[in-house]
Amino acid sequence: MSTRIAASADAAGKPLRDVVYAALRSELMNGDIKFGQRLTEPKLSARFGISRTPIREALTVLCSDGLLQREEYGFSPVRPSIPLIRDLYELRITLELGGIQRAMTNPMVTHDQELLESERAAWLELRADPPEHEPGFVVRDEEFHVTLLTAAGNTEMVRALKAVNSRIRHVRMYDFMVNNRIETTIAEHLGILDAVLADDLPLAYRLLHTHIGESLDVVLDRVTRAIAAMSLATD
Repeated sequence: MSTRIAASADAAGKPLRDVVYAALRSELMNGDIKFGQRLTEPKLSARFGISRTPIREALTVLCSDGLLQREEYGFSPVRPSIPLIRDLYELRITLELGGIQRAMTNPMVTHDQELLESERAAWLELRADPPEHEPGFVVRDEEFHVTLLTAAGNTEMVRALKAVNSRIRHVRMYDFMVNNRIETTIAEHLGILDAVLADDLPLAYRLLHTHIGESLDVVLDRVTRAIAAMSLATD
């Protein structure tokens, strides 16, 4: 076992699988692993100096994240599709804004205040003690957006949003690799929640639209850079 990675895992109190996963995810998202580069369990086991089991588990999660794809022999990086990302973000915006729009146009539709107050309390805690900048924050971010749409009362719209989220999660992680993006996200989420709770839905609509649009801009910039870096060895 590699003394370095074992010590890193022990110090962080994390399983070896999680340490390997974090290391490979960072390399994939920063473009350090090139397109066409083959990742195999034996090579990674030798590199990290550990058994194949945590390597295999980490690779499986990276496939679930959409960052890796299985090949006949090993795994290779997935090349993100910019047009597909744009299309899926457009669908996401339509769904999320639709939740507020239906409450604006139908007096019978009201947001679940108790649910939103609970979500607001959670984000106030995050503002008081922001987490480290880490791509995995995307999961907590998704929970906010799903909760906001859930509060509008259309379960099928929520189901559709969850499906979209699962398809863009691997690129949305780039949003939280930029300095201050987590702090900015927390502040914007609280602003949106405050507007909905105050029944200022037009303001909430504008804030949410801007929030998702800014996220798309950051994601596209980071993904474009990563694609360029990952293509260098194959040009």
